[in-house]
Amino acid sequence: MNGLNRRDEPTVNELYPMKSNIKQWWVAVVTRLTICALLQFSSAFAAEPFFFIQLSDPQFGMFTNNKDFVQETANFEFAVASINRLKPAFVVITGDLVNKPGDRAQIAEFHRIAAKVDPKIRVYNVVGNHDIENVPRPETISVYTNLFGPDHYSFRHGGFVGIVLNSIIIHSPQQTTNHLDDQQKWLRAELERARDGGAQHIVVFQHHPWFLKTADEADQYFNIPRERRDPYLALFREAGVKYLFSGHYHRNALAHDAAIEAVTTGPVGMPQGGDKSGLRVAIVRDDKIEHRYYHFGEIPNRIDLRPQQPSQPKSGS
Repeated sequence: MNGLNRRDEPTVNELYPMKSNIKQWWVAVVTRLTICALLQFSSAFAAEPFFFIQLSDPQFGMFTNNKDFVQETANFEFAVASINRLKPAFVVITGDLVNKPGDRAQIAEFHRIAAKVDPKIRVYNVVGNHDIENVPRPETISVYTNLFGPDHYSFRHGGFVGIVLNSIIIHSPQQTTNHLDDQQKWLRAELERARDGGAQHIVVFQHHPWFLKTADEADQYFNIPRERRDPYLALFREAGVKYLFSGHYHRNALAHDAAIEAVTTGPVGMPQGGDKSGLRVAIVRDDKIEHRYYHFGEIPNRIDLRPQQPSQPKSGS
């Protein structure tokens, strides 16, 4: 061993220090290239942003207390023309499709105009209190489902999961406790399925707002009573729901409870409280949903899906 025992032999790094440095350099380069490739791969497969439109309360007959629905027809026709021009991924109409439950003429006019939506654009109806009465009965729910489809269901668009609820039986369940129990069991299963399936956004649509200003506000006609509001909000938080879209208020309201945003949208029909008739556009991105209410006089020619750039400070400011 030329006077050297095995423990005293110089290492390769000691004999060739440059070779060791080159090896470390190559490891660093390969690591960085791998990271960049993974980021590009992830970006390439990130969901493209899309937008949907929320209409609420077309409520045929409200302007004239059921004498006619001339104004509702004009408003809904304009909304449908705007939908066909803007081409959203889908449309959700959050309740009060008519003003008088079961009125054949009002129902027929709603269907006549709704049928004009481009068939490539899915339309999702949500039941309202004027569709099945303020205190619904099993019979009124059955009439609604025969005319408009299910009163609670879910739908999917890519990683977006929409949960549609019958909020009238949550608000006033006196005669529909069995329906309420069935819907609640179904809701728990749907939320679990959406969460376990890796849904990007789980969004709840219903007619009544859960709350208008704060989650602990007092009960009133326009919100869900706290006796049932609190446990539902806890369920939504557990499932990762961040957006609740509703109508019923005939004006706009935005409120927050921790990570949950409650979005109450003004009417396509008759407005109240100084608001104007219009619709809401919601842009769905990977990490959030941006939305804005447009009254009929300000609907844009197209929806720009590019991320909004932060405003630059003025020179000298």
